[in-house]
Amino acid sequence: MKIKKGDKVIVVTGKDKGKTGVVERVLIKENRIVVEGLNTKKRHTKAGKKSEKGQILEIAMPFDATNVMLIDPKTKKQTRIGYQIGKDGKKVRVAKKSGTNI
Repeated sequence: MKIKKGDKVIVVTGKDKGKTGVVERVLIKENRIVVEGLNTKKRHTKAGKKSEKGQILEIAMPFDATNVMLIDPKTKKQTRIGYQIGKDGKKVRVAKKSGTNI
């Protein structure tokens, strides 16, 4: 999977289309990601003790990694990702459109 934790992504399909966010978690085996503040669901919780109150929490749910594209840090537009060998001989992620390192 070419998307990693901490990457800034834009959603290209679904109910959150056009929204951007930062990847919180990557689920490699399921090919899914969790993006901060997107694809949320409400979870109702009961009060555990008398001093606590019940509440409604908004939880970011995972969605398929193919529904997002990485944002190029140079052009601030969506881009595909490729790999190249860097100057130090290591594999580096590169934006396809602008050729900048990600």
